Amino acid sequence: MARRLFWIVGAFVLLVNSAYLAAFASPSLFYFANVVLHMALGVVLAVVYGIALVRRRATLSPFVLAASVVTAAGVLFGVAIMFLGAAGRFRWLLPVHIAVTLAGLVPLLVYGAVVGLRRLPSRERIALAFGYVVLVLALVGAPAAAMKNGAAKQTQFRIVNPIEVPATMEGEGAGASSPFFPSSADTNVHGIIPANFFMTSDSCGRCHTDIYNQWQSSMHHFSSFNNQWYRKSIEYMQDVVGTKPSKWCAGCHDHAVFFNGRFDRPIKEQIETPEAQAGLACTSCHAITHVRSTMGQGDFQIEYPPLHDLSASNNPFLRFVHDELTYVDPQPHREIFLKPFHREQPAEFCASCHKVHLDVPVNGYRWFRGFNEYDNWQASGVSGEGARSFYYPARPQKCADCHMPLVKSSDPAAKNGMVRSHRFAAANTALPFVNHDREQLQAVQTFLRDGQISVDVFGLVRGQEPPKTAAAGVGASEPRLSSTFAVGEESMNFGAAQNYLAPPADVIGPLDKIDVAVRRGDSARLEVVVRTRKVGHFFPGGTVDAFDVWVELEAKDDKGRTILHSGAVADDGKGPVDPDAHFYRSLLLDEHGNIINKRNAWSARSVAYVRLIPPGAADTIHYRLNVPEDAGDRIHLTARVNYRKFAWWNTQWAFAGVRDPSRKPDVGRGYDDGKWLFTGDTSRVSGQIKAIPDIPTTVMAVARASLTVLPKDATLPAAKPLMDRSVRERWNDYGIGLLLQGDIKNAEATFLKVTGMDPGYADGWVNVARARIQEGNMAASEPVLRKALEIDPKLAKTHFFLGTALKALGQYDEALAHLRTASELYPRDRVVLNQLGRVLFLQRKFPEAVDAFKRVLAIDPEDLQAHYNLMLCAQGQGDAVSAARERALYTRFKADESSQAITGPYRQLHPEDNNERQPIHEHGPRMATDRSQPRTYTDRSQPRTYTDKHGQAKDRLSSTPGFQR
Repeated sequence: MARRLFWIVGAFVLLVNSAYLAAFASPSLFYFANVVLHMALGVVLAVVYGIALVRRRATLSPFVLAASVVTAAGVLFGVAIMFLGAAGRFRWLLPVHIAVTLAGLVPLLVYGAVVGLRRLPSRERIALAFGYVVLVLALVGAPAAAMKNGAAKQTQFRIVNPIEVPATMEGEGAGASSPFFPSSADTNVHGIIPANFFMTSDSCGRCHTDIYNQWQSSMHHFSSFNNQWYRKSIEYMQDVVGTKPSKWCAGCHDHAVFFNGRFDRPIKEQIETPEAQAGLACTSCHAITHVRSTMGQGDFQIEYPPLHDLSASNNPFLRFVHDELTYVDPQPHREIFLKPFHREQPAEFCASCHKVHLDVPVNGYRWFRGFNEYDNWQASGVSGEGARSFYYPARPQKCADCHMPLVKSSDPAAKNGMVRSHRFAAANTALPFVNHDREQLQAVQTFLRDGQISVDVFGLVRGQEPPKTAAAGVGASEPRLSSTFAVGEESMNFGAAQNYLAPPADVIGPLDKIDVAVRRGDSARLEVVVRTRKVGHFFPGGTVDAFDVWVELEAKDDKGRTILHSGAVADDGKGPVDPDAHFYRSLLLDEHGNIINKRNAWSARSVAYVRLIPPGAADTIHYRLNVPEDAGDRIHLTARVNYRKFAWWNTQWAFAGVRDPSRKPDVGRGYDDGKWLFTGDTSRVSGQIKAIPDIPTTVMAVARASLTVLPKDATLPAAKPLMDRSVRERWNDYGIGLLLQGDIKNAEATFLKVTGMDPGYADGWVNVARARIQEGNMAASEPVLRKALEIDPKLAKTHFFLGTALKALGQYDEALAHLRTASELYPRDRVVLNQLGRVLFLQRKFPEAVDAFKRVLAIDPEDLQAHYNLMLCAQGQGDAVSAARERALYTRFKADESSQAITGPYRQLHPEDNNERQPIHEHGPRMATDRSQPRTYTDRSQPRTYTDKHGQAKDRLSSTPGFQR
C-alpha cells in the first residue's frame, strides 16, 4: 500500500510539475526550484520504476514493455539535457524529450486507468478517477495556459503609438519631472537604478562568447565617452548649455552613467570612471521591457532583470547554479531578454534611438526633426509598407537583415549554427580605426562596399546648359515638416519643392556601351547617376551633418593630364574635401550663420541644404567638361562615391580643438562665434591613437567610361544613345534623379524612352505620369496611368497616382476607389491614407476623413499633413477644442520658413555651398594643379563676418594652419 501511494503521489506531483513548467516559463526562484524538482523526482521515479520492471519482466505484457521502453528513451533524453543543456546545438533535446516521454507515458497512463478501474475497490477507483481528471486538466490546461500567456505577451510587448500626441516635449516619456528629462527614456521604477546593471556584460559573455566578442567591437559598445567624437561634443554641450539638456543624448548613449543619476554632474569630472567608459551594454537593449512609440528620443522603459544578481554574482557557486539551470531550461532567460518586439518589430524597436527630434528644453528654440532612420524606411518599398517606391527589393527588409546578418557560431543562442551578428556593422570606420580593431574595420568597409549603392558615368549632353524656367512644384503648396533631415516617401513633399522647365536635352549614353566623341575646345555636360540599391533608409544615414560623403569625378586624357577633378582631397587624401564637390549631407547653420560642425545640433536654426538619396531611388549629378585645345586622343572618366566618417573638420576639433586664447569666446545657446585652433593636447583622448587620426576614406562604388577626342574642326560622328531592355534600368535611374531634382521635362522625356525600350514595363508609364503630376499636368497623366493599369492592374503606385490626378480633376468618387485599392494593398502607407482622408474631407465626409487621418497618426504621431487636415476636419465639424489642439500640433511640427533668412549672408560668402543648394546645378572644371603641393581650401566652418545686434561687423577669419582662406 505504501509503495502504491508513493507511486501515485510521485507520479501525480511530477505530472503537475511538468504541466506548470510547460505553462509558465517564469524567471523566478520558484520556477527554477520546480526545474530542480522535475529533474530529481523524474530520476528517482525512473530508477524505481526501472527496478520494478526488471523484477516483473516475466509477467509484463508486450504493450506495457514497449510503452515503458519508449518512456525510458524519453527519460534518457531528459538526462542528456541535465548534462548538455537544451540551448544552442542541443536545443532539439527538449522537444524530443517531451515528445518521446509523452509517447510512452500516455499509453501507460491509459493502460493504468483501464486496469485500475477494473481491479481496484470502488473507493480507490473514485480516487483514481479524480486523479486522472486532474491529470487530464493539467495536460490540456498546460498548453492552453502557455498559448494564453504567449498571446498576452504579444499584446504586452507590442509597440503601439499613443492615441493622444504630446503637444510639448514635457508631455513625452515620463514628463518634465523625470530625472531623465528631456530624454524620453525611463525605468520601471520611474527613478534611478544601480549602474552595475550596465557594467556586467562580461557575465553574458560567459555563455554567449561569440556574441559578446562581436559586441566588444561594435559601435554600441563605443557609444559613450570611450568615443572621442561623442565625448568632445558632450563636453562642449555641457560647457555651453549645462548638463540637463545633455540628458537628451545620454538616454541613448550613456546608460551606465545616466540611469544611476550621475548625469547631473559635468561629465568632465567623471570621464575616467568605468561607468563613463562602458558604452551601451547587453542590458541596454535586452532589458528594455516597453517601447512607448515610434517617436524615438529614447522612448522606452528599462527594467532590472529578474535573477540578474545571480548571473553577475561574485560567488562562483551562485554563478555556476545560474548558468547550469539556464542551460537546462533557457526559456525563462529568453523571456527576460528577448521580447516579441525584438524579433517581430525590430525597426520600431530600433527607432526608439535611431530617430530623434529637438525642442525647447534642448535647444531653447522650437521642435525640429533630427536624424531619422525609421520614417523613410517605413514609407519606402524596402519595408514592404510603402506603395509608391521606384524600386522594391525581392522581399521586405528590416534593420537586422542588413545590420545584424546571420553569421556562423557555436553560441548557445545559435539556431542551425547561426546567430545574428552583434557587430552592428554599418558605416562607422572611425572608431575601429582609432581602436586598432582591424576585424571590425574590415567588417564595416566590406559592408560599405557590398553593393549598397552604385555609381554610373551615364551620359553626355553637348553644348552649354540651356536656361530653365522655375515653376512651383505640386508639393510646394503643401506645408513642410520642420526638419534638419531629408524628407522622403513619408511625405507628399518627396522630391523637389520647385520644378524647372526646359526643352529636353539630347542625352547620349550609356557612355560605357557606345563610342562617344568630343572635339578639342568643346564644352559638354557629363551625367553621373548614384543609386541606392541595398540601403533601407536615406543614404547616407545617421548624423549626416558630421560626415564626409561625396562624389568624386576625375577626367584624365591618355597623356596623363588631369582635365577635370571634382571632389579631390587635400594632403594626399588626408585633408579636407574639395568644397566644390557634390556632397551628401545636411549643412546646418546656427542663428549667426555659423556651420553646425561640432555636433551642436541644439544650436541649429536653419538648413542651408540637405542632399540625401532615398532608398530605392537615384541622384543625377551634372559636371561641366571643357576639353582643352591640346587634349590627348582619349579622355578617361572615373567616378567614385567616397565615404569618410567623420568629417575632416569635426575630427580635428574632436581630438585637438581648443579655443583661440587671444580671443574672448562669443558663444550662446544658439550660436558660437568663437575661433578654434587644432593645437590641443591629445595625450588623454579616448581610443588607442593619441593624436589627430587620419580617418580612412572608403570607396563605396566606382564606375568608368571613356570619350574619343577629335580635332577642333572635325565633324562629329553621329552617336545614337543605346536604348534597349539591357539598359532600361540605367535610363530609369537617370530619369529618377532628374525627377527628384525638379527637372521635369527632361525626366518625362527620359521615362518616355524607358517605355519605348520596354512597353510592358508598367513603372515606366507610372514614372511618366509622376513627372506630369509634379508639373501639375493632371489631365496628361491620366491616360498613361490607365495604360500602366492595363499592364499591371494590381500595381499600387498606379492606383495612388491615378487617384491623386483624379482628385485634382474633381473626380472624387473614382479617386476614392483607386486610393482605397492602393490602401488595401499597402495599409500602412501614410501618404495614401492622407490622400484618402483629403478626398473624404473635400466630400465633407468628416468622420470618415478623421478615421483615415487617425490611421496615419497610428503610423507616425508627428505626421504634419494628418494634423493639418484633422484641424480642418474639426473646424468643419464645429469642434473648436479639437481644432485648437490640432492647430497647436500642426504649428509645433511645421517648418519655420523665416529661418531661411539666416542662409542668405552665408550663401553669398560661400558660392560653392550656394551652388550645392540648388536642386539642379553643375560642378565646374578644376584644372590640373601641382599635386605635390597641398591645396588650400576655404574654412567653411564660419562666414567671414556677421553683423551683431548692435550693427557692428564682427570678424571670423580663421588662421588655423592647413585650413586657410
